[in-house]
Amino acid sequence: MTEFDRPATAYTMFDRTEWAALRSNTPLTLSAPDLALLRGQNDPIVLDEVVDIFLPLSRLLNLHIAAARNLGRVKDAFLGRPAGAPPYIVGIAGSVAIGKSTFARVLRVILSRWPDHPRVELVTTDGFLYPNRVLEERGLMRRKGFPESYDLRRMVQFLSEVKAGEDKIEAPVYSHLTYDIVPDQWQSVQQPDVLIFEGLNVLQTSGASSTVVSDFFDFSIYLDADPADIEEWYIQRFLILQKTAFQKPTSYFHHYKNLSEAEARKVASGIWHDINLPNLQDNIQPTRNRADVVLRKLADHSVGEVWLRQT
Repeated sequence: MTEFDRPATAYTMFDRTEWAALRSNTPLTLSAPDLALLRGQNDPIVLDEVVDIFLPLSRLLNLHIAAARNLGRVKDAFLGRPAGAPPYIVGIAGSVAIGKSTFARVLRVILSRWPDHPRVELVTTDGFLYPNRVLEERGLMRRKGFPESYDLRRMVQFLSEVKAGEDKIEAPVYSHLTYDIVPDQWQSVQQPDVLIFEGLNVLQTSGASSTVVSDFFDFSIYLDADPADIEEWYIQRFLILQKTAFQKPTSYFHHYKNLSEAEARKVASGIWHDINLPNLQDNIQPTRNRADVVLRKLADHSVGEVWLRQT
């Protein structure tokens, strides 16, 4: 086991079989057709992954949510105020191309099928990136996805309003096709039972404000893998997009549409080594040990190990 792979002493490590046994009697509420609609283009998740990894995780989260609500009722009784149940916020962090989007979508559906918390919303940090015009003015276009490319104040304000139980909150919307914020388009979040907040750097501790994004998380998950595997996943995703989304004239990456496969692989590998790998090494991976659960993926995208924080 390398230094990169080694869990901090605060974690207990489970292999896949040991973790799957913690499912107990949690029912499978997701069908194969459901999963097909949630699966990403380059993330071959199967029902066995849902059974072995997601169901024990959803059981753990359900227990945490119930405990948080009980503690909230105790505090409300102590303060003599009406009982309330603020949204439970789950943060999901990890590298580009590691499968965060698919993971978050599947988790959202599974959590929403628990009767105790049916209203589950998913918001990504992409919407909180500065618009391209701002990034260009600041010389940050090649730093997109790095901490400084996000409007952290706006992100913190959004999470603060969610946690305060505001009636209707709007999050900006990002288009992966145009590679930019969509003007005058918003995602509405209305007092969910659970909010899943997914993004590269959500466990970062540095910023202009003394309050950071992770201060609002009740639970956090980090998706982890060997960087060499993530690079190959990134390249494979690029090749798929080059044959699909990049072919559209409105795509920001339309200029890559006619590359040969060898040329496309070279471009994707260059982007990975110039931008995404440094971001992973300098900003994302160092936050791993702040997560409550770390899911270690194998080369085939399946989860081979689960680390559960004990302290």
